[in-house]
Amino acid sequence: MAIKKPARRTQAKKQSARKPPAKKPGARRIPAPREWVAPRLDGKVAVVTGASRGAGKGIALVLGESGATVYVTGRSVRGAPTTDNVPGTIHETAEQITARGGRAIAVRCDHTLAPDVEALFDRVKDEQGRLDILVNNVWGGYEGAGAYPTHFWKAPLERSWRGMFVAGLRAHLLSCYYGIPIMLPHKRGLVISTVAWDHNKYLGSFYDIAKHAIVRMIYGLAIELEKHDIPALAVAPGFMRTERVLKYYKTDEANWRSIPQLRRTETPQYVGRAVAMLAADGRILRKSGQAFRVGELAQEYRFTDVDGRQVPPFTIPASFEKILEEFERKGTI
Repeated sequence: MAIKKPARRTQAKKQSARKPPAKKPGARRIPAPREWVAPRLDGKVAVVTGASRGAGKGIALVLGESGATVYVTGRSVRGAPTTDNVPGTIHETAEQITARGGRAIAVRCDHTLAPDVEALFDRVKDEQGRLDILVNNVWGGYEGAGAYPTHFWKAPLERSWRGMFVAGLRAHLLSCYYGIPIMLPHKRGLVISTVAWDHNKYLGSFYDIAKHAIVRMIYGLAIELEKHDIPALAVAPGFMRTERVLKYYKTDEANWRSIPQLRRTETPQYVGRAVAMLAADGRILRKSGQAFRVGELAQEYRFTDVDGRQVPPFTIPASFEKILEEFERKGTI
């Protein structure tokens, strides 16, 4: 019995067979990151608040290596106790900027005190005559014992109010109040506030209210500053390996990989690179009034963290109630 040969496929069918599978609806190709090259911000004047350590220090370091003159502000100074005995001072940050070839000016400033903040920006105006980049990063909400997630009615009232609203929201407002008028005559500048944010997800208690109020502040500033061509943005880092976090987990930057909870963390310089790329973006006005996660900006501008990883955008993986249950069970998040 003769074996029937299979029908020969037409050329069209052959081509169809070689086509890659269709992309899922809404799928977006993420360009590969590039080797980091700091954007040039020569001649720019920046103020970074809360830059003794953490995100503020990371931002100040990258702006400095990019060529900006950076005013490094905060309360922790050399020769005096630091906040909660966590390492880092404004002078150490300034010296590290200088070591990278940048120019830094350390200014002690208690951002909860209006006279201190006013004096800071008077000094910037007198010494530089301009202000190009204002980064509001100061935040007192993690200070002191007992800074942990809890129900609204169980939160320490006075400490939460002072740390998150007086030393957080109000401190951001004060810097904008005194800093933005220096930008207005030049019709240029950039205002950025660092926040904790994952769209409309609830962050819990006083923390959620304070952080989302800063996002709303940025939205309002963008409306008022639009005619002056000055953009205002909120930038949300992920879970950072700050000095405070490393101290909590009893590790350091050389050994953090052995701790499971830190595997998807990022350095404070990751948000610094995001801020530097935003400051160098000639079309940044189209972003004004919005909040962005650092991982999203890394994908858009194609940069990595200092260790070469492009850490994905941080997402809150569970509801606030689930987070509370996990904390009560393990004693950690």
